[in-house]
Amino acid sequence: MFQLFLRARGNNYFKARSPSRDIEIDHARAASVFRSIEEALDGAKNEQVGLKSRIDDVLARSAVTLGNGSDEYLTRDPEDGHYQSLLGTEIANGQRRLNELAVTIGHFQFLKTALLTRFPDLKLGTHQVPRER
Repeated sequence: MFQLFLRARGNNYFKARSPSRDIEIDHARAASVFRSIEEALDGAKNEQVGLKSRIDDVLARSAVTLGNGSDEYLTRDPEDGHYQSLLGTEIANGQRRLNELAVTIGHFQFLKTALLTRFPDLKLGTHQVPRER
């Protein structure tokens, strides 16, 4: 009975990949995911650093324009008050984004840790898998 099936397939027997090839494929897939997580993590960290720097700069400049007198707001030009209000809104939006980035960075770090926990031999650039011969 089996010979009928084998003849029908032209004597091409099923052959699975070697275990070393399976390890190599699995490592390549995990490495791809790892690189994606690293890229996303680096991008989020860079955005966080840049945004924090810009917010700190705007806070310093807005503090100068506010003045230091307790009644400064009474004599402020309406146009200056309007710009202060706009700066306040943008600073609040920037700080909201910083909070979001902190959470996102934590999530990416968790994903990286989880991946390294599941694939402990994943060391990019150093993993050697014997080739099939």
